[in-house]
Amino acid sequence: MSRFPVSFVAPAGATLLALAGCHTTSISIPKGPPNVVIIFTDDQGFGDLSCYGHPTIHTPHIDRLAADGAKLTQFYVASPVCSPSRAALLTGCYPKRVGMHKHVIFPQYDYGLHTDEVTIADMLREQGYATGCFGKWHLGHRPGLLPLDQGFDEYVGVPYSNDMAQIHRKKNSKYKFRLPFMNGNKVVEWEPDQRELTKRYTEATVDFIERNKDQPFFAYVPHSMPHIPLYASKDFKGTSPRGLYGDVIEEIDWSVGQITKTLDRLGLSDNTLVMFMSDNGPWLSFKLNGGSAGLLRGGKGSNWEGGQRVPFVAKWPARIPKGRVCREVATTMDLLPTLAAVCGGELAADRKIDGHDIRELLFATDGAKSKMEQFLYYTSRGKLHGIRRGPWKLKLEPLELFHVERDVSEQWNVAKKQPEMVNELRELAVKLDAEITEHARPTRTVTAMQFDPARPAK
Repeated sequence: MSRFPVSFVAPAGATLLALAGCHTTSISIPKGPPNVVIIFTDDQGFGDLSCYGHPTIHTPHIDRLAADGAKLTQFYVASPVCSPSRAALLTGCYPKRVGMHKHVIFPQYDYGLHTDEVTIADMLREQGYATGCFGKWHLGHRPGLLPLDQGFDEYVGVPYSNDMAQIHRKKNSKYKFRLPFMNGNKVVEWEPDQRELTKRYTEATVDFIERNKDQPFFAYVPHSMPHIPLYASKDFKGTSPRGLYGDVIEEIDWSVGQITKTLDRLGLSDNTLVMFMSDNGPWLSFKLNGGSAGLLRGGKGSNWEGGQRVPFVAKWPARIPKGRVCREVATTMDLLPTLAAVCGGELAADRKIDGHDIRELLFATDGAKSKMEQFLYYTSRGKLHGIRRGPWKLKLEPLELFHVERDVSEQWNVAKKQPEMVNELRELAVKLDAEITEHARPTRTVTAMQFDPARPAK
């Protein structure tokens, strides 16, 4: 993976000749910044979409995004669990750099992503975008840590994972926390009907788009599912041959369809960048209620490829050629700098980020290569556990070396055959991690209660 020679910026009204497969496509570039929609599922595996090879889960709307845009096959999240992964997406940084690497945030915790961090929403709002978050937040739920404090104008959803609820537990359970459904900073319902969560997030997103159709907007849609416990609405339950897990994925696909149809109806599709991805790999320990990583080894919570390589599709008819398949390495940390570039935003000069502008990869610029010279793997508790450089991936405990482009399933450890490569990568990983550790920024701790998830509702 080598660096780009020169950054490519197409002028407004220009024509981009995009290389997609073996043919070129002429694309008209409109004036003005694009609208942005990020759809972020929870615990969905690399192999859980029909466009990524699943034989029984039917995802026609997501498949259409891929067919009309780009599909990336080596796209990574920065952590194999929820909260750190979400922090990386929104800040463009490894979770450790922003202090969000120590596993997930539970209802009793009093810390979250620091409001001094610059999120995608912060950056886009500075450019005049309307910003909305509709779904699972999971980056802190104390006063001052919710979406409205992190650059979003609107928020509808739940502040942490759907299993951190009371309603589905046994009567004799000693678990004392409840799941709130929020509008802005206010709890409007405790223990919402989880069969309706996907629909409620979708309706809120569609409403937001309709109300902001005359200005640039950013809609962040982090779904609660397919994180367990699984719930599907009556319209989808029992409809997929894959069972309840398939029902849930197909309802999320329906949600994608509702959003894209709204963009079509309002004449916004051509200049809207829609991206779909997952926050980490499938929760394999739940067997049939967990997903599939396809050819990849492992799943959620692990640093095998199945834990951190996720599906990614993006559609932007004004810029991304149809049917684009990109096999270069990219990560969720790349979204912030990429959106800054395409939306006219600026990256904060007083802090380092770890992502890179990947416009060339998405636009199929001739000869484009990944800017990610190396990628660090951290455990679900934030400990350095590996590094990837080029096609080589080194796991540190125990020392295992894989050529993950020839051996995508990580079946053949070649560490003994490549001792010099092992030593070189190990030293590089330790050096890079030391830099991140030295310059890590803090989280924010808030001891006050905005709402008490352990107190019974009156």
